[in-house]
Amino acid sequence: MKIPFSPPDITEEEINEVAAALRSGWITTGPRTKKFENQITQYCMSDRTVCLSSCTAALELTLRVLGIGRGDEVIVPAYTYTASASVICHVGAKPVMIDCAPNSVQMDYDKLPELITPLTKAIIPVDVGGVPCDYDRIFDAVKAKKSVFMPKNRYQAAFGRVIVIADGAHSFGARRNHLMTGALADFTAFSFHAVKNLTTAEGGAITWKRISGIDSDELYKEYQLLSLHGQSKDALAKTKIGSWEYDIVAPYYKCNMTDITAAIGLAQMKRYPMLLKRRRRIIEFYDRELQSSNVSIMQHYSDREKFTSNGHLYLVKLTGQDEIYRNKIIEKMANMGVAANVHYKPLPMMTAYKNLGFDINDFPNAYKMYENEISLPLYSKLTNDEVYYIMDSFKKALR
Repeated sequence: MKIPFSPPDITEEEINEVAAALRSGWITTGPRTKKFENQITQYCMSDRTVCLSSCTAALELTLRVLGIGRGDEVIVPAYTYTASASVICHVGAKPVMIDCAPNSVQMDYDKLPELITPLTKAIIPVDVGGVPCDYDRIFDAVKAKKSVFMPKNRYQAAFGRVIVIADGAHSFGARRNHLMTGALADFTAFSFHAVKNLTTAEGGAITWKRISGIDSDELYKEYQLLSLHGQSKDALAKTKIGSWEYDIVAPYYKCNMTDITAAIGLAQMKRYPMLLKRRRRIIEFYDRELQSSNVSIMQHYSDREKFTSNGHLYLVKLTGQDEIYRNKIIEKMANMGVAANVHYKPLPMMTAYKNLGFDINDFPNAYKMYENEISLPLYSKLTNDEVYYIMDSFKKALR
């Protein structure tokens, strides 16, 4: 067998939706994008949603909307993909990295309060693998340090504390304490990249909870301006009779979602409950099969449903092993036709962040998590035979 790591799950439903968009004559941001935004808002139980070209754009525009930039600090995990931190650099702020908790991919919540200073304007938690962070503990930390918060504009003043901007690139459809991701943090950025549970090929979205003292329509318009060159009307609004004229309010950016990509998302939303159910069944099988193996696995579901993952990644730690051993396992599996992966190589090990002064020795838990982690294929298109073969191959590689 040849089993790739994470191909997209595309059916005739998605193809038909895209064909309908193409035939409609409206292929850029338009009615399908607005419909997709509304469906995400309803699904996540958030206040509003803006669809954009990527999760990275969603994170960066949120920092810009909030006026976060030069002279500010933003706390971000060392154990994540570069997009979580690069957006901080893009706006001119300083990334302040936090280590993992021991034996966890999530940040060390106990260390969070000591990293919050008068310069801290936001925290970007990361829902690695589709498991939501413990947002109760994050909000406890920011509320405990509320007295040191120094707002720079009216948006920041409306919060009166450090703002929590979740990197939910992995976690669309997950929940904690009966709340969906998208309604857990102040803002949540989602990814709909080709490898994600729900895809639009490329694309992303930002959702937010209602903010006291802030008009959500006004906030929505801010995102629209930032994502479309600062143009006061989008293309759809300009089609109304006599409405050709527009203004450019500032020299902004270009990262809007198109109706073609939104069409894929609309079809995916119809199928999403079944896609999540399939992922859960595969996880349950993997968990049973690995009970007697010398590995530890990331927990996707808690007792009494305190949290429920969306099953984006299946992370396994090879107990007591190192990078060399882990890489050999990946090579053995590749020779058997199974693609495996690693999530993640910590940012302080990357050249870009070394050049900013970060040192992996300052993040020992992140390194210990990385050095023997391996991610097994987990996606809704896997057949039962392929799932059995993946597990059989993994067990053989471990011998």
